[in-house]
Formats: sequence, structure tokens, C-alpha cells
Amino acid sequence: MKAELAKDWRGILNKEFEKEYFAKLTSFVNSEFKNGICFPPEKNIFKAFEVCSFSETKVVILGQDPYHGEGQAHGLSFSVPDGIKIPPSLRNILKELKSDLGFESPLFGNLIDWAKQGVLLLNATLTVRKSTPGSHQKQGWEEFTDSVIKTISNEKEFVVFILWGKFAEQKADLIDDSKHLIITSSHPSPFSAHRGFLGSKPFSKTNKYLTKNGLKTIDWELKDDQTKMVF
Repeated sequence: MKAELAKDWRGILNKEFEKEYFAKLTSFVNSEFKNGICFPPEKNIFKAFEVCSFSETKVVILGQDPYHGEGQAHGLSFSVPDGIKIPPSLRNILKELKSDLGFESPLFGNLIDWAKQGVLLLNATLTVRKSTPGSHQKQGWEEFTDSVIKTISNEKEFVVFILWGKFAEQKADLIDDSKHLIITSSHPSPFSAHRGFLGSKPFSKTNKYLTKNGLKTIDWELKDDQTKMVF
């Protein structure tokens, strides 16, 4: 399991890579990829940390597991690669984006443009077995990503943490809300989106907070182009 990271993340996370739990996690993940089909592709396991550096991180959007369907996961929470049909939860995220800021929903679900602006699209568990949600939970990933959340909270100021659903909301205890903004709502899944996610306006709230604290806002608009269209 090779970790491709922005340079500043490497320095911050090296101490985690050296811990006993991470050695056991690495052994587990390597075995899973060797003996079955797992997602995302190994080169993309740490994609969130490769695209969004620690120094540039202004927003954290926390997911639980990577997508477990063929071709969907590429290392960014809620995002799918170009050419992949938009999953239901992401479709609701884009619906809320339109309601909140008026941007037309794109015909693709790749959120990498957000990540490039400082949005850390982080799953609590970074790998999963094909067609088996939750299959890589409680193997060490949560300890690793909890450490990431705590490090961001402790060492930065004015970060927006977007926690959708009960699982993500439990991570609020790791965050110092005296110097960061925590935005919570129900999960964007079709099973819960109508219980508080739709209409929650997380994107405008984020930009209002960033502006208030003298930080550059996120351009949330996802612009269609011919290479990204999915019909």
C-alpha cells in the first residue's frame, strides 16, 4: 500500500505510518487487494491527500466508506471519476448545490475541482471490498483518519468541517468548535436527505464563514465539458 501524498501531509502523517496499528492495517489491505477486488485502485487510496495539501485545506467533507461498485471510487469522498454515473447521494448533493447557490447540476460527478481548492474529501475508511460495504471498517483506518481530523483541528484555524449523517456527526468530538465551523445535517442518501439535508445550505454557509475569517471562498460550481459528460 503506497501512500501518494502532498509533501506537507507526508511530514505530518509519517508518525502515523510508523505506528503498530498502521503496520497491521497495511498488511490487511495488501492481503485484501491480493486476494480479491477492492476499491479504490491502490494508486488512489490516498488521493484526497495528494490533491489537497494540508496547508491549503479549508474545508473537510467527511464520508464513511468508498463506493463499493465497479469503477466508482477514486479516493475522494462522494466523488466518482469522469464517465461514471452519478450515485444517488451525490445526486442529492448536486441538487442541494443548485438550491443553495443556483448552480446547474453538472452531468458528471467528479469533485476533484473542489479538492484542488482546499476541500479535503475524506472517507473515514479509505478502502472497501467490492460489493461489500463496511468490509474494511475497524481495521485501523478509523484511527488513522481520526488522527487526521484531530491534527487539522489542533494545528489550523477557521476550517469548515461538513459532517453529513449520524456517523460523521460522531466525529464532532474530535474538532475544536471554538476555532472551526462544524456544519451538520442528515446524510444526502435518498433514505435521509429529506430529513434535513435538502435545504441545509452547506455551501453558502461555508463561504460565508471563510469570508468572515479573511479566507478565499470555494468556487463550488462544477462546469460541464465534453470530457466529463455522463448521459
